[in-house]
Amino acid sequence: MADEFISVGLVSGVFGVQGWIKVYSYTDPRENILNYSPWTLRKGKDSKEVKVLNGRRHGKAVVAYLDNINDRDSATDLNGWEILIRHEQLPKAKKGEYYWSDLVGLQVNTISGVKLGVVKQMLETGANDVVIVMGERERLIPFLQEQIIISIDLLAGVMVVDWDPEF
Repeated sequence: MADEFISVGLVSGVFGVQGWIKVYSYTDPRENILNYSPWTLRKGKDSKEVKVLNGRRHGKAVVAYLDNINDRDSATDLNGWEILIRHEQLPKAKKGEYYWSDLVGLQVNTISGVKLGVVKQMLETGANDVVIVMGERERLIPFLQEQIIISIDLLAGVMVVDWDPEF
């Protein structure tokens, strides 16, 4: 694992005067971010571990109350900090399911062995997810398991795709 931490959100503001923070969550559903205590907060080179004491969905946002953050000023100081969790805090993925963070960095090869590059990121489009592969050029490959994504071997670090290298 290249990075033992996974980014799951961002502190986006304050909520009230008692130290609650607003959270922009990358989890689905959004409030799942509250299930992963403790959080490691990071901004630049600074980081600190915080325990989530309370939280809930609030409209489209999530609000959280953290240990030792008891007033608006303390909460304001956290604005813009990235919220990270350790990879082992995630539940084990079911067979045939993958966390996007596990796919980033995989070598992508065609079924005939042509190396297309590495997974740079994953993109949610609504219709189907897309694998963004960076090699000699960028390729966007639909994440359709069995049709286009033939196999994924996390231990070997390889994703095999049925994809025309010229496309």
